[in-house]
Amino acid sequence: MRFFKRLSLFLVLQLIAGAAWAQTSPTEKIRVIAIFAHPDDADSKMAGTAALLAESGVAVKFLSLTNGNAGHHEQGGGILANRRRLEAKLAAEQYGIDEYVVLDNHDGELLPDLNVRLQVIREIRKWNADVVIGLRPNDYHPDHRNAGKLVEDASYMVAVPNIASDVPALKKNPVFLYMQDKFKKPNPFSHDIVVAIDQVIEKKLNGLDKHVSQYYEWLPWIGNHGDMSIVPKDTLARKEWLRTQRINLAIVDEQRKTLEKWYGKAKASHVKYAESFEITEYGSQPSEEEIRRLFPMLKK
Repeated sequence: MRFFKRLSLFLVLQLIAGAAWAQTSPTEKIRVIAIFAHPDDADSKMAGTAALLAESGVAVKFLSLTNGNAGHHEQGGGILANRRRLEAKLAAEQYGIDEYVVLDNHDGELLPDLNVRLQVIREIRKWNADVVIGLRPNDYHPDHRNAGKLVEDASYMVAVPNIASDVPALKKNPVFLYMQDKFKKPNPFSHDIVVAIDQVIEKKLNGLDKHVSQYYEWLPWIGNHGDMSIVPKDTLARKEWLRTQRINLAIVDEQRKTLEKWYGKAKASHVKYAESFEITEYGSQPSEEEIRRLFPMLKK
């Protein structure tokens, strides 16, 4: 009889301990992966959101599908790829995100083929993503278009066990989002989720500033027919120039309307900087409550 009493007491204590552990154990982190074509693609589009997510305890990973080895007018190949990989690492430190991975597919040659699709599927699974953010497949750059297509093509297959079976399939299809762009055809971008980034705007600027090869060299050169006189020589001056070029962009009317939905009219009216996302039709279709859970900065 004593044995059973002791056993019963032991089981009760175990149940109490288990309940206490369940109450105090931390909730599992939300996990977000952004997938794009070149090191720096996501930085200009969603670095502020990434920084806010990281501050909220969300695990964030940036994944560039190419190594960026063609994006320059004077350098190229392995030298440029290594330079851009380092720039990405330094930018990630500014945003506070967990990882910034650069794959070794060649810049300018990205195709939406099975090999790269399997890479994308494996990366999403290994990150155990709740949210996958990609580019829309309508863009001026073929790598951007194809990166968007690759993420779209992976959006159902990540849950299919017999595809890329060396990495366990996800038990739930993630929410898939597009990053913002200005292209109108065949369809304009839809500002479904808009995040106010005023409080982390300096983090975004500091991260963009690390991509020296792009924002101070390649993009001014290709955009101005080789005329580099627009870029200041002084370090501080060129950073302020970068602010005018990439940060001080007007919020469009559609963004302002959606900001009111997520933040309320009073708060939305004071927002100066924002980043937008469109919910794709290919992944899980989140409710408003689910979106606020996945993006903690949107909680009421």
